[in-house]
Amino acid sequence: MSLQMSRRPKLSLIASLLIALCIGAGGGALLDAGIGSNDKTVVRNVTVKNSQAAAATSPLSIPDIYRGAYKGVVQITVSSQGASPFGGGQTQEAQGSGWVYDSNGDIVTNDHVVSGEKSISVQFWNGKTYKATLVGADPSTDLAVIKVSAPSSEVFPLTLGDSSKLQVGDGVVAIGSPFGLAETATSGIVSALHRSIDAPNNFTIPNAIQTDAAINHGNSGGPLLNDEGHVIGVNSQIAPSQSGGNEGVGFAIPSDTIHSVASQLISSGKAEHAYLGISLNPSSTNARVAGVRSGTPAAKAGLKTGDVVTSFDGTAITTSEELASAIGAHNPGDSVSVTYTRDGSSHTVTVTLASRPS
Repeated sequence: MSLQMSRRPKLSLIASLLIALCIGAGGGALLDAGIGSNDKTVVRNVTVKNSQAAAATSPLSIPDIYRGAYKGVVQITVSSQGASPFGGGQTQEAQGSGWVYDSNGDIVTNDHVVSGEKSISVQFWNGKTYKATLVGADPSTDLAVIKVSAPSSEVFPLTLGDSSKLQVGDGVVAIGSPFGLAETATSGIVSALHRSIDAPNNFTIPNAIQTDAAINHGNSGGPLLNDEGHVIGVNSQIAPSQSGGNEGVGFAIPSDTIHSVASQLISSGKAEHAYLGISLNPSSTNARVAGVRSGTPAAKAGLKTGDVVTSFDGTAITTSEELASAIGAHNPGDSVSVTYTRDGSSHTVTVTLASRPS
């Protein structure tokens, strides 16, 4: 279930998963803000200035983490054009979360927060609001970057941490605007690592962080911070529940992915990902190929449905999640070796990875 922003109509009118490797993940809910039925949340990369969180060498308390980071977290309001049963459309507003990525006014959020935007505004820690423009969006990782022109005295970038160093049980803090309640902090732990979740375009986002920190509609795009006050994830989804709210299973896009994608979006407005062209069954106990798309690198290399990938570029592969992660670590144009088994025999082919289609 995506954590989407809440949408408030201004007019009272009635209103095979092919990822880089095409692995399907179990349906999470996007974390949009909860003021309406179509909630969305915005993400920002915030670097903390003059805060204890930026300089600490030992674990910080939750109050210290919050004090060091809250000025870097923003609330995002997106206006979009919705369909009207009477023709034309009606303007709707949605609220989400985000965080300041750098001193230039770049803000990171979820793609699903700003998708279909007509106008974007950002409210800072001091209540001041600025218009924002979309720098770029990447549906494949559910990340986007927007930009504001604000005085440097109001811009507090957060420090990006290293998600590869996380361990299950590490403490984390989430800050955002659940249900439109700005500057809300919740805490918990890293419940699991290397989860796979669905992107808005049905590709798979590997290496997602699972947490029991309470995140709800409106938290989307907000930062997940480690005990040093550094951003190690962007809150993006919660597991589906009958109540539609948080039941202690939330997911964040890891900071290692954020760093790669945000830098590409800022430099060129788009992000590219390596693409093999196979689909996998996420419930399988191994990396068994469930389908091969015609004309892709996998098809050209002779891979077929039923093959089991056991090695990718020299790295042993035992699960579909490991294969997705291995592909994601490469760039389009890279030549890699792929070892697979078929009918009890092992085969190795060389594949030149393509760029993932939109």
